[in-house]
Amino acid sequence: MDPVVLFFLLGLIARIAKSDLRLPEAIYDALAVYLLLAIGLKGGVQLAQQPLATVLPQAFAAIALGAAIPLLVFPVLRSAGKLGRADAASIAAHYGSVSVVTFAVAASFLSAQEISTESYMPLIVALMEAPGIVVGIVLMRAGGEQRIAWGALAHEVIFGKSVLLLLGGLAIGTLVGPDGIKPIAPLFSDLFKGVLALFLLEMGLVAGGRIGDLKRAGPFLVAFGLGAPLVLGALGALVGHVVGLSTGGCALLATLAASASYIAAPTAMRIAVPEANPALSIGVSLGVTFPFNIFVGIPVYVQYARWIGGS
Repeated sequence: MDPVVLFFLLGLIARIAKSDLRLPEAIYDALAVYLLLAIGLKGGVQLAQQPLATVLPQAFAAIALGAAIPLLVFPVLRSAGKLGRADAASIAAHYGSVSVVTFAVAASFLSAQEISTESYMPLIVALMEAPGIVVGIVLMRAGGEQRIAWGALAHEVIFGKSVLLLLGGLAIGTLVGPDGIKPIAPLFSDLFKGVLALFLLEMGLVAGGRIGDLKRAGPFLVAFGLGAPLVLGALGALVGHVVGLSTGGCALLATLAASASYIAAPTAMRIAVPEANPALSIGVSLGVTFPFNIFVGIPVYVQYARWIGGS
């Protein structure tokens, strides 16, 4: 088992055992900034070495996939889960967006398995952050008369921390290229996995604190949080194969499709759908799907990619 996964398990056990272990909020924020920038920089450096035209088909496919996922899960949440429109739309938006940390763990896992991936996958992460959120909001407003504050929403999504740092890192990495990045490579490359381990320790603490929310949510959302990633991961691997991604690329796209946002989506939903209960959406995405993907899902998505046969 990868040591970063064991750090997550340590945090989870500590919270369940009611330990006084805590990471200061400032350190948590600093770790998040580092990870987002490091992922973006790495992708930007690789992107600088190839024509942009080669990325466009995969980029458009990723955007379409992110927009389609809320449309798939919303009816399930409404009918089988009997959730209200606001809660169903909010959860659908969380699953339409992506988890950057899950992507980072998957990339680390693939690297340990010596499975190569397309260098521009961090760009795919950034592109898949927003479409699902927008579709989730439209699904909510389609059944009501409330107007959407599109200006405030667009600013929050585009200039929110996660998307801004990812795109900013991509831009910097693309501009400076492999030679220009060398002076800071020891910081943003060599230390990456250690910082990821510390971040996952904190995420384990946070996930452990969401168990109470899940008890109140009922068994359906727990089952949804476990079952949806398996179905969506298969869809992501299939889309990756259709657009010509390698086995590693298919595995990463499957992981992104199976992941759920707990940074960008909660912030956007708080602005656009304030009537939704955040305990349900964050509880299922962070309390169920995130640990499931870390412990079980990622190897499964790699196997999906092998079965489907990356190009």
